[in-house]
Amino acid sequence: MNTSTSIAPAVTTPAEFAAVAAELEKVLRLRAIPFGMKLCPTVEEMQAVPRIRRPQAVHTLDQLVAQSARLGWTLGVTTEDLVGDQCRSVVGLGGQDPAWFAGQPLVGVWYATQPDSAAHQAAMNLVPAGRYKSLIIAPLAKWGTAGSATPAAMDQPDIALFYATPGAMMYFINGLQWQGYKRFDWSCVGESACADSWGRALKTREPSLSIPCFAERRYGGVTDDEMLMAAPVEYFAKALQGMQALAKSGLRYPFPNYGIQQDARAGMAASYPTPKAAGR
Repeated sequence: MNTSTSIAPAVTTPAEFAAVAAELEKVLRLRAIPFGMKLCPTVEEMQAVPRIRRPQAVHTLDQLVAQSARLGWTLGVTTEDLVGDQCRSVVGLGGQDPAWFAGQPLVGVWYATQPDSAAHQAAMNLVPAGRYKSLIIAPLAKWGTAGSATPAAMDQPDIALFYATPGAMMYFINGLQWQGYKRFDWSCVGESACADSWGRALKTREPSLSIPCFAERRYGGVTDDEMLMAAPVEYFAKALQGMQALAKSGLRYPFPNYGIQQDARAGMAASYPTPKAAGR
């Protein structure tokens, strides 16, 4: 099966990133800003981004993500900015030592026994530690290469992300599957669900959907009806093309409720063509 994103237009310039972000917000009725993440091998590369904000306190990564998705900030993050190794480990900025994999701090909090806790740690999708020293988080509309400018950290994010309702997420997935169909299989690690979204997408460069966990909702302000999608930005462009095609069949978000006691045939006929009688 063709699972390539090559059928989608390239997203490289600031105008193209802004257009993808605006169209995504419009089509899916998003309440939070689509944003991007990029891991940098040095702190200096991150610090070179003009007007980048540096955290003034110790945070969870969920909080810093929220500052970009809810407030529109461009942030530079290092291991010292994060409250513990659970956050650092997912994006490869620390942790991942034997003590972290043992998971003792989670015993009696999230898991009944130490083996349960260790199994959880082992199940998480992680960026391998040691390669990267900093992380940039910024609204998707702020990325892009301007003409022939010297390559810079904000030219292209590693992944793009957005929060949306389950219905919006399904429509986005329908758009991804319009051409080059692929069945998606995602994981649910439970608590530390950021490993299912940005951890998995940074590690595999594949679309990654998650049900945000307690920490994301308590510290990151994620609302009860939101899910999180993470993927390289070319998948966003591909999904938007697919959703445009779906709209031509009358399939749009939000999904209108047809009514549980109505004759379904009229509703189905609005989207599905009626076969022509034989011989006509």
